[in-house]
Amino acid sequence: MKNSRIYLSLAHIGGREQEFIQQAFDTNWVVPMGPNVSGFEQDLVQFLGNDAQVSALSSGTAALHLGLILLDVKPDDEVLCQSFTFAASANPIVYLGAKPVFVDSERDTWNLSPEHLERAIQDRIAKGKTPKAIIVVHAYGMPAKMDEIRTIANRHKIPLLEDAASALGSTYKGIHCGTLGELAALSFNGNKIITTSGGGALVATHQRIACKIVGQCPQRNDGNLIKKARFLATQARDAAPHYQHSQIGYNYRMSNIVAGIGRGQMLVLPERIAQRRANNQFYRKHLAGIEGITFQTEPNSDFYSNYWLTSILIDPEKTNGITRETLRLALEAANIESRPLWKPMHLQPIFADCPFYGDGTGEDLFNKGLCLPSGSILTEQDLQRVVKVIKQILV
Repeated sequence: MKNSRIYLSLAHIGGREQEFIQQAFDTNWVVPMGPNVSGFEQDLVQFLGNDAQVSALSSGTAALHLGLILLDVKPDDEVLCQSFTFAASANPIVYLGAKPVFVDSERDTWNLSPEHLERAIQDRIAKGKTPKAIIVVHAYGMPAKMDEIRTIANRHKIPLLEDAASALGSTYKGIHCGTLGELAALSFNGNKIITTSGGGALVATHQRIACKIVGQCPQRNDGNLIKKARFLATQARDAAPHYQHSQIGYNYRMSNIVAGIGRGQMLVLPERIAQRRANNQFYRKHLAGIEGITFQTEPNSDFYSNYWLTSILIDPEKTNGITRETLRLALEAANIESRPLWKPMHLQPIFADCPFYGDGTGEDLFNKGLCLPSGSILTEQDLQRVVKVIKQILV
């Protein structure tokens, strides 16, 4: 009999989601607003701290799109974007008619390289185009080197938009990812650490850093950024008894139904973070000493990753030619889902003509990297099956 499928990262229901959903039906709040939406936003505010303000939206991509709008990105502007990421980080730049400029990663966290970022900014300025914003990603839940990135952004007066889609619960120097930039995007897609089945959020904080000194930043954040995000997300309807619109809006607000799922999920978020980190520790313990395998790892105590996905690198020079694809196919043959690391955006056909600043780190991560099954719903038996296949191939 064939073993049951082990998936990369399935949703994990906590048990009380149905209560909040039922309340929505009982009170007829089956619309893109309502008590669950405002309650979910408040739950996130309390979790994130740091004077966070939140607008619950239909997706993390919508959050990134609105974030760029609020940072006044216009057609033909340039936006610096981490290359080693998912396409949703870069696509909203193009939605606005702006131009992505991709920046490579560094080896410690696999995130935006401060060195390449500085070089990219200086070169774009020399070419007569000061970038309008910087998109930094916390890849697979690992915080980026935010002090160094923040210092560069401040020096050049360029606001930061965090793609914290995978990093809910991760912290840098004790501060939650998603509250370290001018604005940030969260995702609650079905594979994330908690889910609303599909959804996201835009986050802003009172503690503006660069925005207070950046002339191009549209307004200081006294709460107006999130108010404007909510306005834009509900078709930008003006305050009139009839339907009137003075600017383009979007249908991006989260449904009260799916927000009910989010409220139930927030009750188990600390447990889900602990479970993902426990999976990571299991893999490290049972794969320790295998030549050619290294893990994405917190560089020091300043970094706290939720380890949304446990990710490894396989070096074929140390594994007698065994590659990450050899291992992926072996896992698939055992009915276990794994996934290559992101193919960098500057290597994607759609972005082939975009400028890129780097040294090939992201490409090397893609060629060698594999995400292992990491869902909080996995059992120890599931994890043992994964480890067994890896050892069969590499030991």
